Amino acid sequence: MTETRHSASTGRAARTGFRTINGSCRALPEGSQHAGDVPADHIIEASIYLQPRDEAAITARLAAIADPDARRSALSDARTELYRGDMREVSDYATLHGLTVTLLAPARRLIRVAGSPSAIEAAFGTKLSLYRNGSTEFRGHDGDIQLPEHLHALVESVLGLDSRAVAHTRIVRPHQAQPNGLEPNKLAVLYDFPTGVDGTGVTIALIELGGGFSASDNTAAFKAMGLKVPRVIAVSVDGGLNTTGSDADGEVALDIQVAGGLAPGAELAVYFAPNTDAGFSDAISQAVHDTTNKPSVISISWGGPESSWTSQSVATMNSVLQDASGLGISVYVASGDSLATDGVDDGKAHVDFPASSPYAIGCGGTHIDVSGSAVSSEVVWNDGAAGGGGTGGGISDLFDIPTFQAGIALPASVNGGRKGRGVPDVAGDAAPGSGYLVVVGGKKEVVGGTSAVAPLWAGLTALINQKARVPVGFLPDFLYPQVKAGKALTVEITTGDNKPEGSALGYAAGPVWNACTGLGRPDGKALFAALTARTATATV
Repeated sequence: MTETRHSASTGRAARTGFRTINGSCRALPEGSQHAGDVPADHIIEASIYLQPRDEAAITARLAAIADPDARRSALSDARTELYRGDMREVSDYATLHGLTVTLLAPARRLIRVAGSPSAIEAAFGTKLSLYRNGSTEFRGHDGDIQLPEHLHALVESVLGLDSRAVAHTRIVRPHQAQPNGLEPNKLAVLYDFPTGVDGTGVTIALIELGGGFSASDNTAAFKAMGLKVPRVIAVSVDGGLNTTGSDADGEVALDIQVAGGLAPGAELAVYFAPNTDAGFSDAISQAVHDTTNKPSVISISWGGPESSWTSQSVATMNSVLQDASGLGISVYVASGDSLATDGVDDGKAHVDFPASSPYAIGCGGTHIDVSGSAVSSEVVWNDGAAGGGGTGGGISDLFDIPTFQAGIALPASVNGGRKGRGVPDVAGDAAPGSGYLVVVGGKKEVVGGTSAVAPLWAGLTALINQKARVPVGFLPDFLYPQVKAGKALTVEITTGDNKPEGSALGYAAGPVWNACTGLGRPDGKALFAALTARTATATV
């Protein structure tokens, strides 16, 4: 869809003594119509993230701490002291403008505020309005957000003023009913996952921006797999709730049943948040800093093309994901289900964010054929000819080549030859044609999508974390050097491509790394052996 964007010149001029937060205004879809002012009695909530600063000493201190709980505590103590003045200045400013401060979380660099539309407009120098695009009504704002000069350098982003959905599920249902599907725990056998471990003592966080789960669905699904139902906890973020009855229920079911089917002893904490820029960042941030559930691995099956994000949202999401990496938390993110264009019809290739973040572990998709209890063939998932989608992947337009991919032969971007971050990092079964049998709304159905790959890798990571001396953490930092050294911990996928039918936009599979399936699908026991053999000293 073509979009139109307000700019500083066409939006509201900066007030005297104020500066704009560049990249804080999201594009309006073409055809959007102004539908009036936001009702005066509405209460609007916003998330203000502070600009990271002087964190080198904190990073060095965390690197010397092996215990995850001690790391969280050390980070919280250090940031509480470091950002004390910044938190006070920003919260005082919000209060002065009639906003209520509902949360002060220095460990997360986060201040949540709430207030009337007029108070929000006065505090952030923008005009809120309602817009209508087709049958969808949403709240947006005119021009970039503004802050006084003395606060501008302290604030990274102000999120939540725009109420539009920022992400989509990465689940795909087949165009024709599939008579057979794989129960999720069958992948443990096909991918040679370690035995004798079940993830006991480990918490997997699942990020959900809609939908819900029911105890009856969980009971039926795990009974079909011959497993005990794991403990599943719903965690509310920014008012998000476990609410069934929408199409997103399939996403939630897939995440729970894949992660739990592969690591049935793990606890599953499901973080429900609104599908907004604030909700998405806040959900990940809450999971990363959760001192109650203490997840060591996070699975995210939501995302959107890089081009659909504002730069302030990207900056904050990156900061939050960097926190996860620093705390030794693995974050697996689905790379998208619309092949190399990521569903954008502009004649260019696109990759999905946050899968493209240099602090996320991007997960691509394959199609498998099974013979008995073994994979007989595995290729890039591409149902383009049948109109069924296929794995996302490619070269980022936003991020340069990260350190961990240095020395890996990455292709030039098909968008003019740019060199950049390659997506994905790893892969697994995602095709609806070799899809997963899940229970949704009391019924069994077969689904696919890279949504399944993120919880698959999360489940394997939970098995490893159960026995490892130190958590897996940011897997690319370990995995890419192993591959460069010639150690096979994944199975390369060398057949196929992610080009749409009749298009040259996309990338072909190949050895070592490719922009469809990354380094390949897991070799479960090989990864388990290598990662559980690491020592805290070696990791530091």
